Formats: sequence, C-alpha cells, structure tokens
Amino acid sequence: MGKVGNIKTKYKAKYSDKQEKIVQYLKECVGDGRKYFKSKDIAKELQLSSKEVGANMYILEKTCEELRITQYAYALGTTWQVHANPF
Repeated sequence: MGKVGNIKTKYKAKYSDKQEKIVQYLKECVGDGRKYFKSKDIAKELQLSSKEVGANMYILEKTCEELRITQYAYALGTTWQVHANPF
C-alpha cells in the first residue's frame, strides 16, 4: 500500500464522509488565508442540509487539525470563521 495508502487510511478514519467533504471544500476555498462561511451556503454547495453542516462543523471545530474553525456569529444562520493552519 505504501506511504500514500497509509495517509489516506488515516485521513479516512479521522473524518466521516460528510466531514471529509466539508474539510476538502473549506481547504479549497480558504487557500492560505481566512474566510467566513454560512452553514447554509456550504450546505448548498455540497448538497447537504444546513443542519448536517452545522453538526459536522461543530465537530470539526474541535477535531480538525488542517484548518482552524471557529463559530463566529449566529445571525440569520451560523457563520464560521475558517483559517488555514500554518505548518
């Protein structure tokens, strides 16, 4: 399987399919900077419900090492602040 296979297996075990989908989307959008996201907008892009996104973002806020995710505001839906984690 090699090193790449091991990394993929470890990554898969860390996140559910929905969380993996969300993390990949956020990483593509954020790049090396910072961006704000509404749960409903992420949901629309990824064809998930806002509730699914919110529940998974809450988990990712605590567990995601690749991005720094913070619940930023709750006005007309939850807003998340997402930063690229510098390595």
